[in-house]
Amino acid sequence: MFRNREDAAHQLAGALDAWRGRHPLVLAIPRGALPMGRVLADALAGELDVVLVRKIGARWQPEFALAAIDENGELHWTPGIDPQSTDPQWLEHEKHSQLELLRGRRERYRAGRPAIDPAGRVVIVVDDGLATGSTMVAALHATRARKPERLICAVPVAAPSALERVRPFADEVVCLSAPPFFQAVSQFYREFPQVEDDEAVRILAGARADARPGTSGDAQS
Repeated sequence: MFRNREDAAHQLAGALDAWRGRHPLVLAIPRGALPMGRVLADALAGELDVVLVRKIGARWQPEFALAAIDENGELHWTPGIDPQSTDPQWLEHEKHSQLELLRGRRERYRAGRPAIDPAGRVVIVVDDGLATGSTMVAALHATRARKPERLICAVPVAAPSALERVRPFADEVVCLSAPPFFQAVSQFYREFPQVEDDEAVRILAGARADARPGTSGDAQS
C-alpha cells in the first residue's frame, strides 16, 4: 500500500537510482502519472515530458480497457479481446474522440513547444499502475519508434499478467509489487485523487522552468 502517488514515486526512484547521472528522460502517461514523473525526474536529475496515449474503454464498461491508442492512431488491443467483436462504427467514433482529446492535450501540455526528443537517451516511461497493460504497451511502442538508447517501464504496482505483457516492449521493467489479488490500481493507494488538466499543465510548466539554463534543475543535471 502506497500513501499516494508521490510516495510511490519516491520508492520507484530508489529502484531506479542506477540511472542517476545519465540525465534520463522521464515520460509520464497523463494524467495520473505526472506527479510521479516530476518526483522521478527531480530525484534522478533528469527531464520530464509526457507520452500521449489514451485508453479505449468498453462501450458499457468504460473502466475496462479494450485497447489503447497512441498519437498516430495505432490501436494496441488487450489480450483476449477480439477486435472483430466491437461495433466498427462505435470504434471509429471512439478512436476519433480519443485522438481529438490527445491533440487537445498536446496543445495544452506543451504550449506549442515540441516534445523532448528521446533519441539516443535513457527513457523511463512511468505510470501509477498497470491493470491490463494496454496503455503502457502503446506508450512503449510509440517511444521505441523514436529510437531511445534504453527504454524502461517503471510502475509501483501491476497485475502479474499486465507485467508479463509489457516486458517484450521494454529493455527493462521496474515494478515494486505484482500482487496476485490485483483488482484495480486504486486499491494500492490510500490517497488516489484524480489529476486534473490544470495540475498537469502546472507540473509540466514547472519542469520546463527548472530545466532552463541557470536554474537549479539545470544545475542538477
